[in-house]
Amino acid sequence: MKIYVGNLSHDVTEEELKQEFMAFGEVTSASIVTDRYTGQPRGFAFVEMAKVSEGQAAVKGLNGKTLKDQTVKVDEARPRADTRGGTSYGDRRGGGFGGGGRQRRY
Repeated sequence: MKIYVGNLSHDVTEEELKQEFMAFGEVTSASIVTDRYTGQPRGFAFVEMAKVSEGQAAVKGLNGKTLKDQTVKVDEARPRADTRGGTSYGDRRGGGFGGGGRQRRY
């Protein structure tokens, strides 16, 4: 089960986060999301637990808990929205920069 952890202090490490969740069961992974340019933590993380029942217990037990002076929000992670496919600007009418409207026919 994948779990979202929000309002996370920038001082929390992945190992500390893993330790908090291990009280509820087997933790498969814990990753703190960082800014791709600065490398600084963005204030949230994802934790994966081996069993759904253990994950649900962790959500109940840790949501609203204070961790390094921050009250964390813990909830089941939602699936990521796919923003790469579909029909957008460059799908059918020649190029992706304006000029839509009608196609030329020769």
